[in-house]
Amino acid sequence: MFRKNLSLFLIGSLMLSLFAAPSAFAKTKQEKEAASVAKVKASVAKLGAGEDTKIFVKLRDNTKLNGYVRRIEEDAFVVADAKTGAETRIAYGDVRYARGKNLSTGALIAITVGIGVGATLLVIALVLRAVYND
Repeated sequence: MFRKNLSLFLIGSLMLSLFAAPSAFAKTKQEKEAASVAKVKASVAKLGAGEDTKIFVKLRDNTKLNGYVRRIEEDAFVVADAKTGAETRIAYGDVRYARGKNLSTGALIAITVGIGVGATLLVIALVLRAVYND
C-alpha cells in the first residue's frame, strides 16, 4: 500500500512540475518589450550615426524605412532618407527589427593598409623589372 501511494505521489509531482515550470520561466509582456528595446538600442548604437551608416527598419505597424542613421538619442533615433533627406524620428519601442551595415574603424584601417601594401609591392615589382631588364 505504501509503495502504491508513493508512486502515485511521485507521478503527481512530476506531472505538476511539467505544467508549472513553463509558467515560472515565462516573461511578462513588459519584460519582453524591455528586452526588445534594449536589443534595438544596442544594435543602433553599434552601427553609429552618419551618412555611411545604412539601415533598414521595420516598425510594429509594418511601416518600412530605409536610409541612414542621422542622430542617436536616449529614447529614439533619427533615420534620414538617402534620396530625399527627409528625417523620421523613431522610438526604440516602435521598432520590430532593424538591420544595418557599417564598416567598423578596424575594417577601414585594414582596407587602407591592404591597399597601401599592394601599391608598395607593385612599385617595388616595377622598379625591379626596370632594373633587371636594362
